[in-house]
Amino acid sequence: MKIEISDRIKAACPGYRMIKIECDVTNSPTPEALRTEMARLTGSIAELMEIEDINRRPAIAATRGVYKSCGKDPNRYRPSQEQLNRRVVRGLGLYSIDSIVDAFNLLSLKSGYAIGAFDVDKISGDSLTLGVGEDGEPYEGIGRGTLNIAGMPVIRDNIGGIGTPTSDNERTKVTGATSRLLVTIHIFSEEMPVAATVGEATRLLTDYCNATDINVEIISA
Repeated sequence: MKIEISDRIKAACPGYRMIKIECDVTNSPTPEALRTEMARLTGSIAELMEIEDINRRPAIAATRGVYKSCGKDPNRYRPSQEQLNRRVVRGLGLYSIDSIVDAFNLLSLKSGYAIGAFDVDKISGDSLTLGVGEDGEPYEGIGRGTLNIAGMPVIRDNIGGIGTPTSDNERTKVTGATSRLLVTIHIFSEEMPVAATVGEATRLLTDYCNATDINVEIISA
């Protein structure tokens, strides 16, 4: 799967990088070991952070900055990693979905990065573009219904948007039947080092998603 970065994203964030991972997986209910990892991390975040600390995380602050540069209010449409942190700090906990979603929610909390996870078999075509959403562009966020993605970074296939830092699209979402996975990790500013992020993603995929044929590519603006 090839991914191109649009000129608008390059202008908004010249140092942007994406970690792209493709692999074969077996999705499953969240294993107890992963639940334990999530509980340990969320407990630590809830103990050490206050609400006002969240947007000071470098990766979150940079994502919000790109939203503003592209014309989106990040307080109305919060990036997903900010949403996760806010739930944890407010003591609301995280929903447990399945091994793939929970593994990358864990990585998002650790790294500060917005992460997309897509069922490759549901993607139209063999290339994607990261651009900026347009007024009136149709998009159905997972569990959110119609989402106004105007001014928001968006990954598009041949049909339309499949992922934003705020929410992935229902059309290409991961399910229990997903066997080929595409993961996109947005780095608008580095917080967790790239090599460490790749290593942690690979560990989570191997340990909890039975991943094989793992292919990693770093794409720069």
